[in-house]
Amino acid sequence: MTSLLTGLLRGTAAGAAGTTALNVATQTDMALRARPASDTPVETVSALADRADVAIPGGRRERRHRLEGLGGLAGSTTGVAVGGLAGVLRSAGVRLPAVLGVPALGAAAMLASDLPTARLGLTDPRKWGSVDWAADVVPHLAYGVATHATLTATFRAEDRERAEHPERFPRSATTGALARAAALGAATGARSTFGSAALAWRARSGDPGPSSLLAGRFGRGAATLGALGEAAGDKHPAVPPRTAPPGLAPRLGLAAVGADTAARRDGYEGGPGVLVATAAAAGAAFGGQHLRARAAERFGADLPGALAEDALAALLAWWGAGRRSAG
Repeated sequence: MTSLLTGLLRGTAAGAAGTTALNVATQTDMALRARPASDTPVETVSALADRADVAIPGGRRERRHRLEGLGGLAGSTTGVAVGGLAGVLRSAGVRLPAVLGVPALGAAAMLASDLPTARLGLTDPRKWGSVDWAADVVPHLAYGVATHATLTATFRAEDRERAEHPERFPRSATTGALARAAALGAATGARSTFGSAALAWRARSGDPGPSSLLAGRFGRGAATLGALGEAAGDKHPAVPPRTAPPGLAPRLGLAAVGADTAARRDGYEGGPGVLVATAAAAGAAFGGQHLRARAAERFGADLPGALAEDALAALLAWWGAGRRSAG
């Protein structure tokens, strides 16, 4: 399987090709409709600089030119970064057909471009007309086509080898494996250490990958103590919310590591499971906090909802860490 670094390099090249296609489509639209260039990139960089309290040097004209350059660089960087992420995911085993990959890449690039401007209050997509949407969607769709085509071309040799010699590669993730990854991620989103503890108690000394380290006395003991400590400390009112960055980031990271550990243990590709587990962890973190607040309102105390969440997280973790043979 291609290393993540190789996937990143291939993805950045694909993102650069997609960015070129996006720029060509945008400039063609400007030539056909005789419309001016958008001021949004300049306004976005200017607003971000103001928020970060960073001064753009020069007079009015020089500052404008620098902002135009920075706006173009920001757009190119976004396109290359989205492509790089796609390359990493593909090297991890996430392979979408063109009918799904093209719109997914275009939507990702469009979201990465439009979301910051909307959050800064520079534009409101809800007020866009059909012409505005077409002017944004068509170039990003061109980005998706070029990026997906380049990724497919750069991974063609590996895909051919995968088809001819499947025994050299991990198995594709099954529906059951993805369901267990989702359960493991959801448990980690609710209680960050429960997934690791379940994996430790399900581990065996002869397992491939990190699972063998968890199978030892120290690994199981540390994971169990961590889970018990979190279960006790979770009820304390001074604990910060799990949806804040300090609480959410470890949950997402541990969910990804846990899903990859289970996949390597069972001989599956880790990429799809990591994606599913991370998304499930985020959903469980936000959804669990909301449901727990509702339970506190109903029962007049936080403890009943917290204990119910403990039990559900433990059950999900235990089932999600279940073993599946690769043979």
